[in-house]
Amino acid sequence: MHTTAERRTTISLSPPSTPRMRMRPPRPAGSPPVSLDGGWWPRSTDPVAELPGLILALQAYGPVDDHRPITHVLLRVADWDSRPRLLRVDGPDDTRVVRLSWFDSLPAGQLTAIYADGRRVELFTVPPGTEPGVASAGLELAAYTTTHLRTPELLATLTALTGPGTDRPDDPANADQALESDRAARSVWETDGGRLRERPGGVRSTSHF
Repeated sequence: MHTTAERRTTISLSPPSTPRMRMRPPRPAGSPPVSLDGGWWPRSTDPVAELPGLILALQAYGPVDDHRPITHVLLRVADWDSRPRLLRVDGPDDTRVVRLSWFDSLPAGQLTAIYADGRRVELFTVPPGTEPGVASAGLELAAYTTTHLRTPELLATLTALTGPGTDRPDDPANADQALESDRAARSVWETDGGRLRERPGGVRSTSHF
């Protein structure tokens, strides 16, 4: 039996923000699952502030004739500051309550959103404090159609990009890496943001500060 606190619906005090995310092209119905459908870079580890905007964005993801609501989100306990069980999401057309389930066993950075028809979307969650160029690279890796990395491998990649030695200017490889990260950051984040758009390779993205 759920406690009174677990039955209480949590409401965000701020309007939903536009999420920073990259998504693969939607999979046709009946297609085999993939390791990840895309990546998301939240601004904080507060699920009440971050999840409404993500849920609204994901409801527009999928076949154009089948934008069913998200009813359930699975999250890793250690990735977030609090663990609400029910979250009210106020959209432009309606308001709904989404169930949140918390697990210690999920891989770090893993988030699963489940639609009303049972369809699932798997996301890689980039840690909020990640440097923009590195975060952008992580989002792109999560969304590329030819990438089959899972969240532990992606986190290891981000750690390698920010680990000891990566800031040595006398290392040509690090200099090239820094240049590419800077180019990626500029092309992704220096936009007017807030719109879902196509990127090379069929990757769909949103960006907004």
